[in-house]
Amino acid sequence: MGTEIVNIWSGLFNGPLATAADTCPHGHTLLHEQFVPHTTLVYALGLALAASGAALAILSRMLLGRNWSATVQLKQEHELITVGPYRLVRHPIYTGLLLQFLGTAVMVGDWRGLLAVAIVLVSFWRKLRLEEVWLTEHFGESYRLYKIRTKALIPMVL
Repeated sequence: MGTEIVNIWSGLFNGPLATAADTCPHGHTLLHEQFVPHTTLVYALGLALAASGAALAILSRMLLGRNWSATVQLKQEHELITVGPYRLVRHPIYTGLLLQFLGTAVMVGDWRGLLAVAIVLVSFWRKLRLEEVWLTEHFGESYRLYKIRTKALIPMVL
């Protein structure tokens, strides 16, 4: 079973996604191709994105205070936080983490980094949709209004 999974995985990344010119014995594929050049400026931009994302995630977590938990659960005197970064997006911790992944992808520069960002985005989207069911049940109309005026992850976009 384990060998079959390795063969499927290897076939995916060394087969259909490999370019016709790929003859590198080290398994070079399209996912290893650069989407940005390796320059100091590009690296600095990626580092700035990652650092900004970390700062946003930390600040957002601090603002949640005792309301935060690893799993969605009702805390004593639980309150809806809509200040600071929560004015711009409903899930700024996820936004910050996504910026960290994006910054890392830019620093690495490979298409596989962007694939990782897409995978993380899909998983966060799924998780936040589940969280929002609970938030809507708990906070009712105030959360429904908050959802109308505030995007989930990217201000004015998504």
